[in-house]
Amino acid sequence: MVEMVRADDGLTLWTRRTGDGSPLVMCHGGPGLWDYFDEPAALLAGDFSVVRWDQRGCGRSPFGGPYSMEQNLADLHAVVRSTGPAPVAVLGHSWGGLLALRYALAHPDHVSHLVYVSGVGVDPAATWKADYRAGLAARLVPYQARYDELNGRERSPEEDRELAVLQWTADFADPATALELAERAATPFLGVNLAYHAAMSRQTAAYVDSGTALAAAATVRAPVLIIDGEHDIRPRRSVDSLARALPQVTRISLDAGHLPWAEQPAAFAAAVRDFVHDRR
Repeated sequence: MVEMVRADDGLTLWTRRTGDGSPLVMCHGGPGLWDYFDEPAALLAGDFSVVRWDQRGCGRSPFGGPYSMEQNLADLHAVVRSTGPAPVAVLGHSWGGLLALRYALAHPDHVSHLVYVSGVGVDPAATWKADYRAGLAARLVPYQARYDELNGRERSPEEDRELAVLQWTADFADPATALELAERAATPFLGVNLAYHAAMSRQTAAYVDSGTALAAAATVRAPVLIIDGEHDIRPRRSVDSLARALPQVTRISLDAGHLPWAEQPAAFAAAVRDFVHDRR
């Protein structure tokens, strides 16, 4: 069921609710992408009422400005409150993991469980970004010529999607299925909000590089599940300091890349289900 949720400034955010059970609110990554959680929502629909949303200016949610973490937190609060009585479980993937973490800090009474999937941790990007770029380059070798050609010029919307698909092949562990899985991840393709990406990247860097994020992690009240893909090109060591700082944390590594539900669906669903249900 698609619903429009009114934010604090009157803008209406696109949300989708599926399944039965206690609420599980999912936060997509990017930053600047759209809700891409069709597969994990289907996997978990028998256990949760899964609520997904497009961040403002992304996908099916209209632009209303400003692009700020504070506004994102207010928007997420509106989505969480729309699910009914607090608290609820919140899941964030990739950059959305940081959004979910900051929401748990800002609104601790509204978060029962936090699921942090494939995030990049709270270490400065300078400590891991070079390894990420090397991993990306290694996995793009089969597509390098076409990738470079598209990346170096103006593109049509169809070519924007093609470029995204080629880059996203690096997010999967098995080269034999990476292109197929990247095509699935880009269907539908709703475009990338580059202005949103730039604004959130700048604000994220300021928050993380200052040490504020690491210090704040020690005060998270909700139990946290960290799900890593062992073959994610974003080095998982960058999450170690976050795991050490969190007061209540469980960490699970799956034989997968950046989207673990795509390559290990049963194990991913079991990890989320068992964590939320066993920690009530």
